[in-house]
Amino acid sequence: MKISKCTLLTTTFLLSCFTHADFIGLKGDVNYWYFNGSIDNKNNSSLSNSTGNDNLLLDPYAGLSNKNDIKHDGAIQASIAFEHPIPLLPNIKIKYTDLNTSTNNGQYASNKVDLTNTDYILYYEILDNIVSADIGLGMANIDGKIKQYNALQSFNSSLSDNAPIAYASVGAKLPFTGLSAKGEVVVGANSDVTLTDVQAELQYDFVQSMLLDVGAKVGYRYMYIDVDENKTKYKLDFNGPYIGLNAHF
Repeated sequence: MKISKCTLLTTTFLLSCFTHADFIGLKGDVNYWYFNGSIDNKNNSSLSNSTGNDNLLLDPYAGLSNKNDIKHDGAIQASIAFEHPIPLLPNIKIKYTDLNTSTNNGQYASNKVDLTNTDYILYYEILDNIVSADIGLGMANIDGKIKQYNALQSFNSSLSDNAPIAYASVGAKLPFTGLSAKGEVVVGANSDVTLTDVQAELQYDFVQSMLLDVGAKVGYRYMYIDVDENKTKYKLDFNGPYIGLNAHF
């Protein structure tokens, strides 16, 4: 009898856990981001050189801001998330963006950005119903090359860095319509790089079943990267709308 009661209590506890959390699920999306932006770099020279290592020695433009626009271009952004009902164990999400753009601003000015941003996130679902909310921590990897040329200077920089990040997401569904809205924020920094990444979107699920939901989405994203590494200082700014598809297994 005691064994039966223990079994019943254990079963009840497990069922209560499952009713407050999703079963194992996999989410993924792929989007096309139509962005524009800017590159703003700042020469940083000492105007005196006792070591012979200052490649901007006596540069008359040292300390001046050099900002050029990045004209409209497209980029692929994607994410995948694995969710489970195990208490205290975080869910996993990976976000990826591939920015590869080249802009000619007249005969004597050009910009080229070849940059990837990958976020590795561990997060918890705080709410998961009509209103959803997630919070988490992770690591952002930023890797790429920046080139800028104009009549004043030629700027060339490589970036490969990891920064700790904080993650938050909030969303809401309109019941029985397939419509939902979501906002997401990623912020992070280390001694050399500061990252801000914000996006908001509307989604319509045109396939809804017990096994699979598929939706189309439209949204807007803003990304800001500030690099201050030794004598290299520059800021990257990207923003624009995106469209995409989302699937939830």
